[in-house]
Amino acid sequence: MRRFVWHAVIVGLLLVLLYPLVWLVAMSFKPAEEIVSSLSLLPKKVVLGNYAEVFEGTGGIPVWRFFGNSLIVAVLSVIGNVISCTLAAYAFARLRFRLRGPLFALMLATIMLPAHVVLIPQYTIFNNLELIDTFVPLALPKFLATDAFFIFLIVQFMRGLPDELADAARIDGCGAVRSFTHVVLPLSRPALVTTAIFTFIWTWNDFLSQLIYLNTPEKYTLPLALRLFIDQTSESSYGPMFAMSVLTLLPIGLFFLAFQRLIVDGVSTTGMGGT
Repeated sequence: MRRFVWHAVIVGLLLVLLYPLVWLVAMSFKPAEEIVSSLSLLPKKVVLGNYAEVFEGTGGIPVWRFFGNSLIVAVLSVIGNVISCTLAAYAFARLRFRLRGPLFALMLATIMLPAHVVLIPQYTIFNNLELIDTFVPLALPKFLATDAFFIFLIVQFMRGLPDELADAARIDGCGAVRSFTHVVLPLSRPALVTTAIFTFIWTWNDFLSQLIYLNTPEKYTLPLALRLFIDQTSESSYGPMFAMSVLTLLPIGLFFLAFQRLIVDGVSTTGMGGT
């Protein structure tokens, strides 16, 4: 009985958490007049035209163009963050150099700095470089280790690795670079996967940065493309908007499902599975 009650409570909480997602999917199959007039979860009339309208595109631009733009920005951001943050984290965690402590503290202080504070200076720099309305302002900062949160995450993971492995590699003649590529990097896979997953999700859902730097509809990403679903009365076309929202969430769910096993394996083995 205790186990039954426990599972009933867990299932109830799961239903509460999944309700917004179920509501979103249900709305994508409703006609526009039913969306604004009915509070029922299940549609009285299932309409597939919302998805058909999405696949037809909007403003003469196919929806696959928006998917491709979001994928380009997200993949570049993941590659840039994983490479740059891993290198910076290895320097702070394993190397000894002058002012390492103050520089690490300064890096941590940037986590408390709101993104809106640096938005205008960054925009001014990219505008002077004539890079506005390109993907460069969205991807380039990721290659410069600007996300201090991920650096801190990887640093903490690398500091938890046994020092004996680095000592053994040093005895075998490995320098800092070979120790990084042959010892530290393979064991840091759980932290790198976590960085990749959250970078992908945050970049895919990002709206403000893309709104500021992208001006041409052909270069819009999916969050910006949702604004284009406006009917002839200048009101939001809710049906296609909900349908495109569902399609927008699919890559995030698939990306997380594909890599969550690596996170679980990394936590259960404390990063020592490769040894």
